[in-house]
Formats: sequence, structure tokens, C-alpha cells
Amino acid sequence: MKAILIVCFTLLITFIVNAQGWMSQGARVGSMANNGVTFVDVFSFHHNPGALGFLENGSAGISYESRYALKELQSQSAAVAVPLKVGVISAGGQFYGYDTYRTTRAGLGYSMKLSEKISAGVQFNYLGMTLGSYYGSKHGVSAEFGALAKLNDKVNIGFSVVNIGRAKLSDFKDDRFGTLLRLGVSYQLIEELLIVAEIEQEVTFDTRLRAGVEYHPIDLLYIRAGVQGAPMDFSFGFGLKYERFKLDLSTQYNQILGWTPAASFIVDFYRLKN
Repeated sequence: MKAILIVCFTLLITFIVNAQGWMSQGARVGSMANNGVTFVDVFSFHHNPGALGFLENGSAGISYESRYALKELQSQSAAVAVPLKVGVISAGGQFYGYDTYRTTRAGLGYSMKLSEKISAGVQFNYLGMTLGSYYGSKHGVSAEFGALAKLNDKVNIGFSVVNIGRAKLSDFKDDRFGTLLRLGVSYQLIEELLIVAEIEQEVTFDTRLRAGVEYHPIDLLYIRAGVQGAPMDFSFGFGLKYERFKLDLSTQYNQILGWTPAASFIVDFYRLKN
């Protein structure tokens, strides 16, 4: 009975807050309370397409998350990014839920460096939502924009907006896929310690603040933690990097609903020759 109540409650929240089909992806981001708008890796496809302009390696990644350790609230995602002589092309998708409630988001993007310190990118996505056989499915198309500025060797500032045109979900009460704005900053305090912070605003809901840290004691290991509000969640995790391969594990904790474990894997498959 408890599991049923948790599922119902969580689905209600997810339907309201994540109706746009967007969710944070990648265990590195998850272990730092979903701070991701200033990071440069293949999962930037899901957080800030503008950051991909700084990507130097062809890269592919997969991610899995079980929200509150319930199979009905699983999330899977994939992304691939390929640097060209001018710019970076990317593709990816995420899939959340189960047969009765499922959201899908898949798209293509293009990013490029506008200068040595600024990169920007755009992305176009298919959005889908299925609410069982009785309610059927809804579909939409959305656009995203993102930018990343490297102010110096220590400070990055990132911005992204999801669903610029506010694609319509239903005519009932003019229901729309959500529009999400994110602004973040990262600061490399010392070579081994990165500090990140972010503000997130869904157009019709409360502002959400988050912060995280990443400690890199040795070449192989990363240790991470974070916190976010509205609602309050805590997170931690670690990452392993060996040559072209990166494995990240994380968990987030909500005091009411419990733990959310996640794992992701990235491989760099080539480096663009100048």
C-alpha cells in the first residue's frame, strides 16, 4: 500500500513539474544536486547545448536512474556528440516512466564556439507523453537554447532555456509543456576542488536553488556532493575515469520519498584533428 501511495504521489508531482519531458541526466550531475548547466561533457546535450561547443572529443554516454528506487519511475537516457571542423553536432533522448505513464524526449542539436571564451547551441526536440490506453498520447515539438562563457581559467557561467515556444500539451486550460530556465556558475577553487551553484525557474512554479562540490584527489577518482531546495534533496556520489572511459554513480535523498540511485557511463571515441 505504501508503495502505491508513493507512486501516485510521485507521478502527480512529476506530471506537474516535469510535464515538458525534461529531467536531469547523468550520475555526475545527479551526485551534485542536478547542477549541470556549466559542465562540458556529452550529457550537456540534456543540460546546456551551448556547452557542447567546447567539446573536443567525440563522445557517447548512457544513463540510468530509478527514482525513489521504484521500477515504475525509471529514467533512461543516451547522448552522442561529434565535433566537426566547425561546431559540434549532437543527438540524444530520454525515456521516463512505465506503460501507464511515460514521457519521451528526443532531439538533435548544433553547437559552436563564438569566440575562445563563449559557446552557444540550439536544439530541437520531439516531446511525447503517454497516459495509458484510456487517455492516450500527446505529442509536441520544442526548441532549446544554451550558452556557456569561460570568464577565466577558474570561472564558468552557463545559461539554458528549455521549450522556448511553450509547446502545447492540451487545449484543456491551455496546458503546455513546461518552460525551464537555468543559470549557473562554477568556480575552480583549487586544482582538486570545483564548486558549482545554479538557479532554476520553471515558468509557473517556485524558483529552485542548488549547490554542489566535486573533489578530485587522484587522477582516477572524483568525490561529489550537493543539496537543492523546493523540495529539499541531498545527494552524493563518485566517479571513476580511466583513459577514454568514465563511470559515475550517485544517489539523491528526499526525506519523505527516500533514495534515488543512478549510474552513467561515458566513452570518448575520437579526437578531432586540427
